[in-house]
Amino acid sequence: MTHFSWLDYTIFGVYLTASVGVGLISARGSKSLGDYFLAGRGMNSILVAMSILAALFSGISYLAGPADVYKNGFAFAYVVLAFFIATPFTTLFMLPKFYQSRYFTAYQILEERFSLSTRLLASGLFIFRVALWLAAATYAPALALEKVTGLPLWVTILATGTLTTLYTALGGMRAVIWTDVMQLVVLFGGQLLIVLVALGRIPGGLSGMWDTVVADGRMDLKLSFALSDRVNLGAVLIAGAFLHLVQMSTDQVSVQRYLSAGSLKESQRSLWIKLWFILPVLVLFYGTGLVLYAFYKQHGDPLAAGLIEKEDQILPYFVVTQLPAGLPGLLIAAIYAASMSTISAGLNSLASATVVDFQQRLAGGGEGAASTKVSNARWITVGYGVLVMALAFAVSHMPGNLVESVNTVIGLVGGPLLGLFFLGMFTKRADARGALTGCFAGFAVLLTLFLYQNGVFTAAKPAQLVSFIWFSLLGVVVTLSVGLLASGRGRTQG
Repeated sequence: MTHFSWLDYTIFGVYLTASVGVGLISARGSKSLGDYFLAGRGMNSILVAMSILAALFSGISYLAGPADVYKNGFAFAYVVLAFFIATPFTTLFMLPKFYQSRYFTAYQILEERFSLSTRLLASGLFIFRVALWLAAATYAPALALEKVTGLPLWVTILATGTLTTLYTALGGMRAVIWTDVMQLVVLFGGQLLIVLVALGRIPGGLSGMWDTVVADGRMDLKLSFALSDRVNLGAVLIAGAFLHLVQMSTDQVSVQRYLSAGSLKESQRSLWIKLWFILPVLVLFYGTGLVLYAFYKQHGDPLAAGLIEKEDQILPYFVVTQLPAGLPGLLIAAIYAASMSTISAGLNSLASATVVDFQQRLAGGGEGAASTKVSNARWITVGYGVLVMALAFAVSHMPGNLVESVNTVIGLVGGPLLGLFFLGMFTKRADARGALTGCFAGFAVLLTLFLYQNGVFTAAKPAQLVSFIWFSLLGVVVTLSVGLLASGRGRTQG
């Protein structure tokens, strides 16, 4: 087992100290819940765009994106094209509705349209899904650091969770956004460094890598729309668009950032900026998998040789065996950057949903000093930090690789939630009873399908009926269909 050098530990330690330092500095500006959860609604579009991108680009993306391409080819990576569908739809049709009443959470609009119970269901589903998502984002860097340094998983899980919870609880949204910006720069730079080093050791460099992956069919994509294919053209364009919409249009992690901008136009501008930011970032990260494939075709596949247990370890394995002293510390700092930005964003959003949708709405939390409310929000953030660390230990037992596991969870819970928002925003007939019935039906159908495909109801694991990437769209279709059928006639939009 290769261990960090003193230079690696120094670089890694300086980065962690800087992240916590930003949180401590930002803590001085949070005097009200508006400051703590929405950064005073005064962030500019570029900062918001970078924060949205960093929040959704986790350590899972850093490790699992290249790993999936390394093992399965570039097919899933074409899902980046679906952002050209999801981003305009969110910007033009959904974002203006969130700004009509200057909400704190995405789910307040559902109470206005339907009922309190609908709002609480949606917020509860968000809390459930994001808690699992954050657990995976905490587990990913722990896996990487275990491979590089030999430190046990539990040590790095606790380190990631504790430090991120600390600066998030102290600094609120300002700390989240400013650390997001810093972490986005670090993670992009770290990945670029890996690619340059690997290309320098592939005969022919970039052109040699390209010739290898094209000749081996690693860029191929099935031109079909079959639901049972793991990935095909229909999956990356149609299903991929709905997968993105779950996170862009119904997720408090994203919506909270939209609401932190100074105006609706500023928020819309941030989404257009993010669309053009995300192209080079995702091309680099998924492209890393192609580079590693070409590199290890020349130097021997460590997965086939049993040197690593899962493809998700391919990136840290390359670092530990190929990079000189100092650079492994930078890479692990970059992986931590991706994970900490995601965890901090999620913790702040979980706290805002809990405080605004549950505590204040159900217990009448409108009274009391602003400082007391902020202190309460900080303690709730700490509580979620502890919960996420506990859940992180279970993530390694999920079926499939990280890409499949995380996107399955997003679709399983997020698909019915997106259907619920569609019922509220784009239909006049749907009522509260129909919306609730549709959402429960969507979740029940997806859960049953997930359990069946994983062999819970049969002696042997059956053939796949629906790929994980279609779960979000299927959840929307079931929720919309059942929701409209179960609604009373003549319902006017609230």
